[in-house]
Amino acid sequence: MKRSEINRVLRAGDEFIQSFGYILPPFAHWPAEKMKANKTRLAGIISAKTGWDITDYGQGDFNRLGLFLFTTRNGSQADLQRGGGMCYAEKIMISRQDQISPMHRHILKAEDIINRGGATLAIKMFASDASGHIAHKSDVHVISDGQALVQKAGEILLLEPGQSVTLMPGNWHEFWGEGGDVLIGEVSTVNDDQNDNIFEAPIGRFADIIEDEPPLYLLVSDYDKWLC
Repeated sequence: MKRSEINRVLRAGDEFIQSFGYILPPFAHWPAEKMKANKTRLAGIISAKTGWDITDYGQGDFNRLGLFLFTTRNGSQADLQRGGGMCYAEKIMISRQDQISPMHRHILKAEDIINRGGATLAIKMFASDASGHIAHKSDVHVISDGQALVQKAGEILLLEPGQSVTLMPGNWHEFWGEGGDVLIGEVSTVNDDQNDNIFEAPIGRFADIIEDEPPLYLLVSDYDKWLC
């Protein structure tokens, strides 16, 4: 993605989030130079990879295949491994109309996906077979708003604003906005986007960025280059 496109997406997404009364933490709107000047103070944010995340999954077609995210908090892998401490994470996301977040599963992360407002959130789901691949004939067992739900393989679950689904490790899923853009909340165990996303297709998790203008705000994928 060109940085200019990312900046446009950031401006529009920030406005969309605020239209629902959701307020991001102050560092969200710090320019790159302010973050660089305060990188010691921001060490926890940098190491946890909290902040903006705009991805086209390296495919160059954000409107078709992409996702807008802001990680508001993220715990420690060390805490997760020892079974105590900050073992949770939270994100706010935007899924545009018909914009697919592609089929994937997680190894360790369990997550609640919550429609926080806007249009309908559509989620297509599969179970995993014994080797971790998509089980095309097996039912999918999930929890939706605390209630057990059984879906056929590949069946689409439609979540209206306020509704949610709990996905466990091994639940394959892809999602998109149905009939409009959707504000999505995610509450999960510790988030590790570097190592805990298994995609059905051979794609990347982060965008390849062409620097055609300065960044409006740094993405989490910029931290290593700009702040470390």
